[in-house]
Amino acid sequence: METYQISELKAGTIFTADLILDKNLLICPANCPISAEMIKALKEWNFDTLQSEGSVAKDKGTSSEKPQINKEDAKKIMSKTEDITDIIEKEEENEENARANPEILDAMEKARANNNDKSRMEVVQEIYDKYLKYIDNIYTHYATHKRFRQGEITQTIKELCIFIKENQRYVLRIMPTFEMRNKNFLVSHSMRTTVLAVTIGIQLKMPLTKLIELGIASVLHEIGMLRLPPALYMSDKPLTNTERNQILTHPVLSYNILKDANFPLNILLGVLDHHERENGTGYPRHIRGQNISLYAKIIAVACSFEAITAPRHFKEARTTYDAMIEMLKNPNKQYDDTVLRALLLSLSLYPIGAFVYLANGKIAQVTDVTPGNPKNPVVHVLGEKDANGNSLSLQTNDSDLKIVRVLNSNEVKDVLATMKKS
Repeated sequence: METYQISELKAGTIFTADLILDKNLLICPANCPISAEMIKALKEWNFDTLQSEGSVAKDKGTSSEKPQINKEDAKKIMSKTEDITDIIEKEEENEENARANPEILDAMEKARANNNDKSRMEVVQEIYDKYLKYIDNIYTHYATHKRFRQGEITQTIKELCIFIKENQRYVLRIMPTFEMRNKNFLVSHSMRTTVLAVTIGIQLKMPLTKLIELGIASVLHEIGMLRLPPALYMSDKPLTNTERNQILTHPVLSYNILKDANFPLNILLGVLDHHERENGTGYPRHIRGQNISLYAKIIAVACSFEAITAPRHFKEARTTYDAMIEMLKNPNKQYDDTVLRALLLSLSLYPIGAFVYLANGKIAQVTDVTPGNPKNPVVHVLGEKDANGNSLSLQTNDSDLKIVRVLNSNEVKDVLATMKKS
């Protein structure tokens, strides 16, 4: 294995064997020229060297001749058994005709036409469930075909970003059930992380194009898990050191999968770095602060918040209030302060969906934030209606409508059981 200095690489340099990083991360396949963009990115990531079992075959920077790659070499590079020309033509046709998932689009129109609060919540839940199914299909399609329908994914995630922006106070009330989480952990976790990440992105005033990239990175940040035994991430038993080390490879596996599928660099970095931490204690690259991509910083916060609040077969879910307090403590400065503040302002100190006990003795559910005042969110009082027949909506304050405490998990179960009967 030969080592090459990144500072000495030129755009267009070709190696006779794969060019890799840390013995795991494929940077450039054999017989393909390394791009100026990749060299620049590697320098920005503070990497110094790359490795290869081959040697420099040709330097495009010192020759006007374009490198020739025959069809057999192209097949190997793409890891496909079909003719490479047919694959490219199929992908181009798919991209030209790409549109959002039609079933989801129909449900979106239904949601926009519904103004009744209870009915709107039901429609939002229906769309949320359709997105769960859609993400399940993405993961299943990759597992069976080793491909992504990128055009469709982009358009469908675009609709999801718009949907979250239009229905934020509804979609954030949806909490994962034990049954849903354990039926397909990766899908449920990816969906909930995406909702939270996009919500944070909206709070940070990201343009739609950036929200779409963030959404795609959030949906696919766990795709590398498909290359690991399911028992590793579904087990209710403590992992051995070997098993834990296997789990730690999933960001690199996810990065390689999406890199091979030609996803944009911004998405790749969001996936690769989502377990990095501001203080350098994360993995796999142990980078700090400004070296971590913004998408990864957001996914890190969303992913952690989601994990705290989600029920699993080996642990009880904690309340969203507990999760918010734990995240805001930010022990050892793991998370970006700006992203944490965006989470707080998006969900409030008593996050949307939480059930709370008010100073007037009534029980309510947090349904919306109060701009600039995360301590006093808007709530719906359970069992009371306004003049239009919707749940009574009130603005909490620091006196008669003060939030005294958050209901514990057993109290919430009782409340939900009562709501179902009514």
